[in-house]
Amino acid sequence: QVHLVESGGGLVQAGGSLTLSCAASGSIFSLNTMAWYLQAPGKQRELVATITRGGRTNYADSVKGRFTISRDNAKNTVYLQMNSLRPEDTAVYYCNAQINSRELWGQGTLVTVSS
Repeated sequence: QVHLVESGGGLVQAGGSLTLSCAASGSIFSLNTMAWYLQAPGKQRELVATITRGGRTNYADSVKGRFTISRDNAKNTVYLQMNSLRPEDTAVYYCNAQINSRELWGQGTLVTVSS
């Protein structure tokens, strides 16, 4: 069985930084595109950023220039470096990955940005 486990969420002041991590574990035969999504209170889940196995990235307009997605294929881990955080970035952040031809989600990690 394969799992995605996120870490790194927490409380930060506006303008601050946080780094989220998401590690895939289990019987992994293929790990392709990985992504981060967020879900703010009372809103639908939305895409933040994606990264292919080869390192090609894509970002939501709202985070361009502030967030950076990266991955370590040897560790089956994806990261999200978040800088210049704003109160509107407050949300549960979810890791998503294409593993063994299936789409998997992590349990989510809460990021709270205070003004």
